[in-house]
Amino acid sequence: MFEALDISTPNCTIEKQGPIMVVTLNRPEAKNALSSAMLVGMYRAWRRLDEDPELYCAILTGKGDTFCAGMDLKSGPGGGDAGEIQTLMKSVPDLHWQALLRHNQPKKPVILAVEGYALAGGTEILQGTDLRVAAEDAVFGITECKRGLFPLGGSTIRLRRQIPYALAAEMLLLGRHVSAQEALQWGLINRVVPKGQALAAALKIAEELCENAPLSVQAILKSLREHQQDLPEAEALRKEEALGWPIFSTQDAKEGMLAFKEKRPPKYIGK
Repeated sequence: MFEALDISTPNCTIEKQGPIMVVTLNRPEAKNALSSAMLVGMYRAWRRLDEDPELYCAILTGKGDTFCAGMDLKSGPGGGDAGEIQTLMKSVPDLHWQALLRHNQPKKPVILAVEGYALAGGTEILQGTDLRVAAEDAVFGITECKRGLFPLGGSTIRLRRQIPYALAAEMLLLGRHVSAQEALQWGLINRVVPKGQALAAALKIAEELCENAPLSVQAILKSLREHQQDLPEAEALRKEEALGWPIFSTQDAKEGMLAFKEKRPPKYIGK
């Protein structure tokens, strides 16, 4: 059973199921195009994910048959009704980038569950997630060049680090739509599932993730994100050691090894 959280907005429903947060873009009448209320909800969700020790990971999905059509071209970047976001941005100027996982990504894993189209901002936010499930009818694309715009969500940097350069250039310069099967072959997503099953598959991944030691997962995630190809290997390996060795002295490390010895499931406490 999902439990509603008090940080939801009209365009972004935020719930939890045990240690799993579920963030649902909730503007299906506009193909989940970004709105101010949606951005505020996502921003609140990622900050709550970091702050709540009971939450282990999050799933991001969309209501209806479209994950996200990106910026609302009819209303502009804010998607209309920009009052609350303008107030919040006085203290958090990059709130919109935090919402879209461009800045200040949560320290815990985010799993993406896509049904239907994920275009422009819908594919840009994908690049800030860690594990990605798509329905067989999903379609990805970074189409800003077709509208005289620029993909400021980070795609000109992140996409070419996540898939081969020539493929990234094709998506960015041609604005070409990419099928779920192509995205899987390119390594842009992890799994393709039957239509209507993306969220269920993401929940299974989240449950599997929750069986592992949270401090281990968070340290590995930090290393994956920060120690990329732009770092010389020797420097990256030194940074990996700095992250990894402290994990061996945690209570969870002792519990994991003891549970293996005693042939039982471990009971991790995040310490």
